[in-house]
Amino acid sequence: MSLSPLDINTVRQLRESLGDAVVTTPVMRAWALEEALGDGSRVYAKLEFLQRTGTFKARGALATLKRLSPGQLAAGVTAVSAGNHAIATAYAAAVVGTGAKVVMIRNANPARLDACRSYGAEVVLADDVHAAFEVAERIRSEEGRYLVHPFEGEAVATGTGTLGLEIAEQCDDIEALVITVGGGGLIGGIANVFKQLRPSVQVIGVEPQGADTMHRSFAAGEPRGIDEVKTIADSLGAPFAMPYSFALCRDNVDRLVKVSDDALRRAMGFMFRHMKLAVEPACAASTAALLGPLRQDLAGRSVAVLLCGSNVDWPTFAAQVRFDD
Repeated sequence: MSLSPLDINTVRQLRESLGDAVVTTPVMRAWALEEALGDGSRVYAKLEFLQRTGTFKARGALATLKRLSPGQLAAGVTAVSAGNHAIATAYAAAVVGTGAKVVMIRNANPARLDACRSYGAEVVLADDVHAAFEVAERIRSEEGRYLVHPFEGEAVATGTGTLGLEIAEQCDDIEALVITVGGGGLIGGIANVFKQLRPSVQVIGVEPQGADTMHRSFAAGEPRGIDEVKTIADSLGAPFAMPYSFALCRDNVDRLVKVSDDALRRAMGFMFRHMKLAVEPACAASTAALLGPLRQDLAGRSVAVLLCGSNVDWPTFAAQVRFDD
């Protein structure tokens, strides 16, 4: 699949139209990461976990719903998610005044289930991510609800592109940008913007070892899937890649790396101890990569890491985190 870059003006217009429904999240100097890397490194952390609904997902969900016709809005929407996209879809539905019926994994974090319901969404549970997509497709077919995809499509990429615009404006001297990868909608939209505005910036994606769909897709030259998601970073557990987001990533992402669950746990501990941040595993992936496979290559350089979200409760965090002595 060949596609043209998303129009920067379209991304800018969307950001303006979203208004206060999406906040411009801050950037901070990550001193602890700079000290860990050494050699005069400069590290900027984009605090997207302060976004409405707790993750970047609100951007893509709102971008999608803003494109729906009055008839589609009247029928309502559905979505598939381990939690964050479902919360964002529920929020977006409340903002535009429609109903949401979201499909989540049966073992989803109770705090995420409660968050969806707090925005007025109906929650349907499925046994695993593959079954969840089947249930959502049935809801779409039988009830006429619009399926708000978690990572695929131009609307999602335009939404995440607004995040790319913010980073480009806030971090004007970076040489590399480190972003987590689930289905590719986040990094695809951001990378598309950066390769137009700041083409010299190296865009690096990070996947969990147990959910490496984009790695497999890059190797095959086409979208591929995995039989089972095996990672504590459930927010990054896309079971397959899809054509649009894969093409955006293929055309704009410079490099992919993988991190283990143990590295995610240790990055969560590092961020809590040294940065005073309690985050979910997916949010820690960019830090895990910077402290692990990217450490030598990016030492001494100016880097931005995206901290994508943090919908986690204390019992779950405490069970997952690991502190190095």
